[in-house]
Amino acid sequence: MTRTADEPDVLRRLSFLDRYLPAWIIAAMVIGLLWGSIVPGLQRALDAVKIGQVSLPIALGLLLMMYPVLAKVRYDRLGAVAKDRRTMVLSLVLNWILGPALMFALAWLMLPDLPEYRTGLIIVGLARCIAMVIIWNDLACGDREAAAVLVAVNSVFQVIMFGVLGWFYLDLLPGWLGLDTSSIDFSPWEIALSVVIFLGIPLAAGYLSRRIGERSKGRDWYEGTFLPKIGPIALYGLLFTIVVLFALQGDTITSRPLDVARIALPLLAYFAIMWIGGYLLGKASGLSYERTTTLAFTAAGNNFELAIAVAIGVFGVTSGQALAGVVGPLIEVPVLVALVYVSLRLRRRWTAKAPS
Repeated sequence: MTRTADEPDVLRRLSFLDRYLPAWIIAAMVIGLLWGSIVPGLQRALDAVKIGQVSLPIALGLLLMMYPVLAKVRYDRLGAVAKDRRTMVLSLVLNWILGPALMFALAWLMLPDLPEYRTGLIIVGLARCIAMVIIWNDLACGDREAAAVLVAVNSVFQVIMFGVLGWFYLDLLPGWLGLDTSSIDFSPWEIALSVVIFLGIPLAAGYLSRRIGERSKGRDWYEGTFLPKIGPIALYGLLFTIVVLFALQGDTITSRPLDVARIALPLLAYFAIMWIGGYLLGKASGLSYERTTTLAFTAAGNNFELAIAVAIGVFGVTSGQALAGVVGPLIEVPVLVALVYVSLRLRRRWTAKAPS
């Protein structure tokens, strides 16, 4: 099969850090396991100073993980929502109704006997993508402006709704359905507090960074110079958090390696169903290829940084919920890269069928 002239080489268009993100995550896991086996008293050392229920080093790692992501958001694009209400309504339905409900169903169906991992996956389903979806969308030749709007809306919506949806899917809905949640003890206010700290603070910092940076030196400097400099900080924060998590969970992980595989299965199903559903819904609604692609990737991707932060903030760094959050990006990145290739194949068919 020949490549069209405008079809990008997906892997080459990714930055060096993004291209090998699964490898960095695996390396961080291995380093964490080795660190935990050779450093006694690590938990006591990390817990010496805390922010709420989270040790200071881990809290700083989580905040650094979120800030560059939120500094990239074009908040001024929120005003463009009214220009395409159809795309916005479809995105809200996929991201905030169907997505969390699907992950809830998959978690209960595939992990009925593993409540901590199940809860972690539900938290992943609530954390809608606001970061790497821009990369996947651009690689698949989606609508960049539409993606910027949807990312901005998701960023603000998460601060408002994450705690409410967490209470609904982790407490209220299981109770209505007669499901057993006695093994999970948490407070909805703990989720809300974690979101305020680990999303609200970097969201405010990201918004102020963009406002001040663009006013003082312009958007070209901000997006061409400032953002590339701070971008890697998010990866460093993520990898630091993974190293610490695996250092503290080494015994659990090495004694139950199949648990990671079981966590991966509902994630694989989730990404595939949400992406396919986004494409089918967009095409059925008469959207262009570019808007349909944006809709599909913003529905399939998740904000795993926030999911990890909430899981650690509410349940602790040694919890199964935190481990489930870490498995998220390990599965999401290669799956969505593969779906970019699928999108480009669809684009060729879409273009060929379009009236000349």
